[in-house]
Amino acid sequence: MVLTKRIIPCIDVDVDEDGNAAVYTGVNFEDLEYTGDPVEMAKRYNESGADEFVFLDITASAEGRETMLDTVRAVADEIFIPLTVGGGIRTREDIKETLRAGADKVSINTGALDRPELIEEGAAAFGSQCIVISVDARRRYDDEGDHYVDVDGESCWFECTVKGGREGTGVDVITWAREAERRGAGELFINSIDADGTKEGYDIPLMRAVCDEVSTPVIASSGCGSPEHAYEVFTDADADAALAASIFHFGEYTIRETKEYLAERGVPVRL
Repeated sequence: MVLTKRIIPCIDVDVDEDGNAAVYTGVNFEDLEYTGDPVEMAKRYNESGADEFVFLDITASAEGRETMLDTVRAVADEIFIPLTVGGGIRTREDIKETLRAGADKVSINTGALDRPELIEEGAAAFGSQCIVISVDARRRYDDEGDHYVDVDGESCWFECTVKGGREGTGVDVITWAREAERRGAGELFINSIDADGTKEGYDIPLMRAVCDEVSTPVIASSGCGSPEHAYEVFTDADADAALAASIFHFGEYTIRETKEYLAERGVPVRL
C-alpha cells in the first residue's frame, strides 16, 4: 500500500501583551510579527484540507502555560484532524496534561535532549504514536560532528539546538535521530534553523540525511515557499510530511493548490 504524503500547516503561538494567545511568524526564529488568532486559523485549516495541524508554544513560559492549554482546548474543539502540540514539555505529567487538553500528539525538543528517558516514559504510558521528537537543526562546518554530508562542495554536519536555534548542544542530529527512534519516538519533526522563514526551500541535505538513517516517519519543516518545495522534499529526500506556515498563513498558496500540484506530478496525497 502506498502511503499518502501529508501537508501540515503550523502555527507558532505566544502570549501577547494583553495575556491572550496569538500567532506570530518570523524568519530564522526571529523578528516575529502578529499573524492571527490561533483558534480561527485552526478552523480555517481544518476546513481547507490539511492532513494534520501543529500548534507550537514558542516561548512556553511558566506564566503562560495554562493560557496555552486553554487555547489548545479551544483549538481541539474546532478541528477534526490530528493535532500536535509542542513547547515546554519536559515531564510525563506535561505530556499527560497536553493530551488531556485535546492534543493527539506532543512535540518534544529540549525536554528529550535534557533527559532522553522521557521518550521511553511517554511512549510506554501513552503510545509511541503520541511522541514526536522535534529537532531544531543547524549546519556546522567544523570537525566536531559525527555524520557529514556534502553541501555545495563543503562538508558539514547538523547540530541539535535549543532556544530557537540560539544555543547549540554539540549533539549530532543524525546520532540523536537514531537514539530517539530507538527509544520509541513515533515521528521526527525536523526543523532547519538555516532555512526557517526564508521561503527558499527545505534544507534537502538535512532532510535526506535524516530520512536515509531512520525508518520513523519524518516531518520536514522550515523554508517552504511554494508547492514545488514540497515536491522536492518528498521526491529528493523522501520525507513523509511537509510542514509549512507563512505560505498558507498569508494566502500565497492554499493547501488544495499544493496538493493538486503534487498529485499532478504523481505524489500520493489525500484530496
